[in-house]
Amino acid sequence: MSTATASRPRPQARLLPARDAVDYDYFRELLADPSLADAGVAVTLFRIPLLAVPVGGQRRGGYTSFGQLADAVQARALLSTVSGFPGLRIRWSPYRETCHTVEWGELGPPWWENDEVFGNFYGYSTNAIAAFVQNRSQTPSSEFSEPWPPTALSHLKGVQRLTADVRSDASCRQIAHAHQGGEQ
Repeated sequence: MSTATASRPRPQARLLPARDAVDYDYFRELLADPSLADAGVAVTLFRIPLLAVPVGGQRRGGYTSFGQLADAVQARALLSTVSGFPGLRIRWSPYRETCHTVEWGELGPPWWENDEVFGNFYGYSTNAIAAFVQNRSQTPSSEFSEPWPPTALSHLKGVQRLTADVRSDASCRQIAHAHQGGEQ
């Protein structure tokens, strides 16, 4: 590692107009109220502006993901200066292969809810939800017939552990939410 690399300052996150986000058109097409994309902001880190869509209309919450906790902290601070992002909170991930998220608005649906519930929560149009569900149902099934190969069994046990962790985390968030008077 060179000295220049070691002393290089960490890039600072910044906000840009929503239309500068690389995923602006994508979200504009998905949302039931496309004007929410215009009301959003592009959170820029490492020269990649990604859209943060505010709550409004049927959209009750949102999130954006970051690989580094320090980046999530910067993004939360920046989004706190913009209207439409109430209840900003960081959801820290203890897993290296999973991103940290900055969430806003109401708490999202429980993980076991179906895709339609999630789509409605995030304010996606009926057509976008239907297309997603249709495309998802056409993908190969992840179910295995017995007997399962050993690698599949170890994967399923990992999924069961992750599911238990998610349930535990959801319970912790509900307790914290109650103790903080409904704010996180």
